[in-house]
Amino acid sequence: MFRLWGKVYKNNKMLKDTVIELNEEGLSKDDLTYDCLDKICYEFDLQHPMWLNDNNKDYPAYGKTSFKQDHFIEQIDFDYLEIEIIDEEKEKKKRRKIRRI
Repeated sequence: MFRLWGKVYKNNKMLKDTVIELNEEGLSKDDLTYDCLDKICYEFDLQHPMWLNDNNKDYPAYGKTSFKQDHFIEQIDFDYLEIEIIDEEKEKKKRRKIRRI
């Protein structure tokens, strides 16, 4: 299962968020990301942002990236859209560490 968390921010406050889950086998991580991003944009009624070089650096390194006005052709009424992978394995490890303490 692949889960992507989409968040819209304005003035350092989260305005709205959603989590999209895909259970499609055989798709690459990039394909899953693009499919989830399409669904996030549809749910938030946004145009699809352009994937630029800064996204190519941030997403593989941190599992998240953001899209600002430069990534959109039309004017946006928020500061940025952020997407983040929700990794089940990392979540389980965090829970185990908390229980041990």
